[in-house]
Amino acid sequence: MRVVVYNVRGFRAGVDRVAEVADELRPDILLLQESGGRRALKRFAREVRMDAAADPRTPLRRRVKIAVLVRSPWRIVSHRLHRFERSRPFYPRGALIAQVGRAGRRLWVVSIHLGLAPVERRRHVEELTDLARGLAGPVLIGGDLNELPGKRAAAWLADRYWDAWDKAGEGDGATFPAADPTARIDFLFASEQVSVRAASTANSGAARTASDHRPVVVDLSIED
Repeated sequence: MRVVVYNVRGFRAGVDRVAEVADELRPDILLLQESGGRRALKRFAREVRMDAAADPRTPLRRRVKIAVLVRSPWRIVSHRLHRFERSRPFYPRGALIAQVGRAGRRLWVVSIHLGLAPVERRRHVEELTDLARGLAGPVLIGGDLNELPGKRAAAWLADRYWDAWDKAGEGDGATFPAADPTARIDFLFASEQVSVRAASTANSGAARTASDHRPVVVDLSIED
């Protein structure tokens, strides 16, 4: 099974450009951050032939623009948005929590995009892991952490879940900025029931220009 984590920068380079990257990578599950407007996300999902779960409509609140997409035979069983407490009102942060499934399988997938302040990031991952304790079965947590490995929020998650890159990464894993990446700030974490087979970053011409982040590509299997 292939899982891709990708901050698509609101599709500013164009839905078609991001779709080209997704078509090259062929993920079974795709975790998006900065997922753009609802129309753009809907069009993207249609172009890559995936089903999307996104934040619900909240007319009086700013959106948390994150999403989870799946490719058949996977399907979205349920999903919900958790807004992190004490998040900045003009740039709210949260976690899109989706249960996905196929015949004989269930998996929890969480897309996150953390803030720019270290104290806020650490507080939010603590809140996230409290939530994740209530999820029965395999869990994947992926997104743009806005910080490097070993920093407080990334280390908190790595103490509780496998960092896919540490398990099977090829190269330094840098994802930002996409044209010439120097920083690994995009991650996928997996629970004990998940075996990570390989992890890489996309390196095609499209992946260098479709966003300011490169996608993280992880091949894994789920234990019975």
